[in-house]
Amino acid sequence: MKQVNLQLFGAFSDLDASREIALEVAGGTVADLRQALRELLPVRWPGFRAGLLDYSAFADQQRVLRDHDALPDDGRVAILPPVSGG
Repeated sequence: MKQVNLQLFGAFSDLDASREIALEVAGGTVADLRQALRELLPVRWPGFRAGLLDYSAFADQQRVLRDHDALPDDGRVAILPPVSGG
């Protein structure tokens, strides 16, 4: 299990006033983090639009991460929901 500190942006920032949550992830990839969130969201925040997770990106301090990428050693990851503008 890997401890991840997830910074929350956009619609996800409504989940916690601190705009950050800590969670344990079984495995070491972004895909594993996405799966952990997929399981946690309906339990901890049942009213949240969990489908938004499928379209959100993850990033470390340097770059956007893909599902096959390893989670950063320091465990700090941001979740970035899709945005639109005009």
